[in-house]
Amino acid sequence: MRLPRERVALALLLGSTALLYLWGLGVSGWANSFYFAAVQAGSESWKAFFFGSSDAANSITVDKTPLSLWPMMLSVRAFGLSSWAILVPQALMGVGAVALLHALVRRATGSAGAGLLAGAVLALTPVAVLMFRFNNPDAMLVLLLVAAAYAVQRALEGARPARWIALAGALVGLAFLAKMLQAFLVLPAFALAYALFAAVPLGRRVGHLLVALASMVLAGGWWVAIVELWPASSRPWIGGSQGDSVLELTLGYNGLGRITGEETGSVGGAGGWGETGALRLLGSEIGGQVAWLLPAAVVLGATALALTWRRGPASAPSPRSPRSPRVLRGTLAVWLGWLVVTAVTFSFMGGIFHAYYTVALAPAIAALVGIGAWSAWSHRDSLLVSGVLATTTALTASLAFVLLDRAGDWHPWLKYVVAAVGALATLALAGVRHLPRRAGRVVAAAALVAALAGPTAYALSTAATPHTGSIPTAGPTTTTGPGGTGGPAGMGGPGGMGGPGTTGAAPGASTGGLLEASTSSEAIDALLTSDADSFTWVAAAVGSNTASGYQLATQEPVMAIGGFNGSDPSPTLAEFQQYVADGEIHWFIGGGGTMGGPGAGVGGSDGGSDAAAEITAWVESTFTAQSVDGVSLYDLSAGVE
Repeated sequence: MRLPRERVALALLLGSTALLYLWGLGVSGWANSFYFAAVQAGSESWKAFFFGSSDAANSITVDKTPLSLWPMMLSVRAFGLSSWAILVPQALMGVGAVALLHALVRRATGSAGAGLLAGAVLALTPVAVLMFRFNNPDAMLVLLLVAAAYAVQRALEGARPARWIALAGALVGLAFLAKMLQAFLVLPAFALAYALFAAVPLGRRVGHLLVALASMVLAGGWWVAIVELWPASSRPWIGGSQGDSVLELTLGYNGLGRITGEETGSVGGAGGWGETGALRLLGSEIGGQVAWLLPAAVVLGATALALTWRRGPASAPSPRSPRSPRVLRGTLAVWLGWLVVTAVTFSFMGGIFHAYYTVALAPAIAALVGIGAWSAWSHRDSLLVSGVLATTTALTASLAFVLLDRAGDWHPWLKYVVAAVGALATLALAGVRHLPRRAGRVVAAAALVAALAGPTAYALSTAATPHTGSIPTAGPTTTTGPGGTGGPAGMGGPGGMGGPGTTGAAPGASTGGLLEASTSSEAIDALLTSDADSFTWVAAAVGSNTASGYQLATQEPVMAIGGFNGSDPSPTLAEFQQYVADGEIHWFIGGGGTMGGPGAGVGGSDGGSDAAAEITAWVESTFTAQSVDGVSLYDLSAGVE
């Protein structure tokens, strides 16, 4: 039986996406060892699973809510600890996000081509390729938010709108449990679209939105409530907080502090995360990650919205679709609102900001390009609309030339091909209304080549490059900013490249750094695992990334003093001394990466705790160091001298 072309095309899209996201996935080893260690801990302890602890003995949690870790933990429990077990769920989330976006755009437009284009744009966005091949929370965040947008659109269509908008709220609540307040950036767009375009009376719209709000609070708040009510003495410290509170973490370090730059215990502080402003997303650090089609999304999305108010049959979706201009307006409002609010926030936020955060823009860009290109192409007989198509193509090709030029000697011919094809497509689109149908298709194909060649090349480069460490970036290294493995400290240390348990990727061993994993050795592993069952923690080290490499090498709990930045007051000096007196910690690993500041280099001018510095000073003055493969180790079981 011959399959319809649309099904074949969708299968090719999803199959190609899966291949792009899964091919050679294991080369990234530990990827982000901070989260990799937490997954290893959760695969050993259900308590660590629930809280998202950094180690199976539950000393401290990661600095996020743990939903994104749970699929990876379950995968490791089922298949054992490996890069594939941890990263395959992330890749499958990417395929799921592409499938959902295709379905959403297909329903909104009635056009298979629009859905396929939107799905392809999302799949080929370089930062999306990066995040769906990595173990950060962003993969789960994007999947849940795309699913929420799909639910909003179904609510706008009018069949059981209360149930669909409540589901949208619940999905946003779950997205909060993946990456906290960033999930809420879509709320203004969702609420406004439903309030303006839902096919129910205004009073019922308000009631439905209140139900959605309650659904969101319930879906996202149950875990927070349990943790806040759980006795602090029997759970891990909440990493990233100074007061052992999820609410403080939500509103401070991972909340308003990201906007203002006033993050207690942060690695940077206000002004430490690059220049802010309206052009930030087009700059040297961010542009190649996500900006290829950003201007096109704005122009095409706004054009499509304007065309929905144009009278006549051409304003409606395809005759094969029952979708009305009202639903299409609501869908466009969702994506334009998503794009504008998120882009403005990222452009002007003064706190911690990494290039990979921009993956949250990718679904909105893809949806607006898919819907906008379909809508404009449907109205190409208009002189004004054909002019918009030509202008958008010229703008997109010009931006691609600039972004490719930043890559220096990396395939330098590509930018000229894009410029040439873009110029020819621009000229042809200006007069496309006069061309026969077949010629018009050729012109459209040329415009797509000019628009997608650059991001596709960056996407393939991203998939072919191992990425480890805390700040990965997509694409090749550029002449004006980071790229490839991720810029500063992006490689995460040789241990990260080697994968779990690998100790021979580089000579000797290292204590890692603030943003990179430590590297163990056979001699250190032997010391840490000796008589391991007699101790709660085989070792303690300042900073989560320093602790993570040794924990992954030994698969035994290693206490991360001070959490990710080494600036959390966990444990205090008195608590640490009590652990030592009770014989719960075997070794203290000297050195390690911390944020810098008072005392021994932890804490910081932004108010972080000095506990790690005090612990380090006490250990160094109380115990005798022994150097093993270049790493200073202190045997805490030897007793206080």
